[in-house]
Amino acid sequence: MPDDHPQYAVLDIDATLSDTSRRVHYLERKPKDWASFFADSKNDAVLDEGLAVATTLAAGHEIVYLTGRPEHLRRDTLQWLAANGFPDGTLYMRRNTDRRPGAQVKLDRLARLTEVKPVAVLVDDDLKVCAAAEKAGYTVLRADWGLDPETQPTLFEAQEKEGRT
Repeated sequence: MPDDHPQYAVLDIDATLSDTSRRVHYLERKPKDWASFFADSKNDAVLDEGLAVATTLAAGHEIVYLTGRPEHLRRDTLQWLAANGFPDGTLYMRRNTDRRPGAQVKLDRLARLTEVKPVAVLVDDDLKVCAAAEKAGYTVLRADWGLDPETQPTLFEAQEKEGRT
């Protein structure tokens, strides 16, 4: 008998589902060009492993997309997900003025989701998000197929220090 109330599978987008490598250069400038970084997100290529994981998880879970992208990118993000064959799901985004570290933003949302039903897995590339989620008792699949934090620290620093993605 199918489960009428499947648990959540929560997926990050940037560097988990989408290839952000071609737009990281906007964050290497001083000052960082956040407007261009975000505007160019609609042109990201798909990370094949991210799509495969999302598709597999959708077979038995309710999909939730949890991103640090600001709310003003909702339409572009939804269009990108649909155009690239990602499963239907609920999209949660950072408020436009929210500059908290990514781990805090995501753990707050995970806690709210858990009030409704269990979170089966969080899929994310950010080491700090993954560590904080595991410490809080969530099962985590680290998306290590995207950007490497050792060789490409720009995006990871921006997530924690500037609370922008």
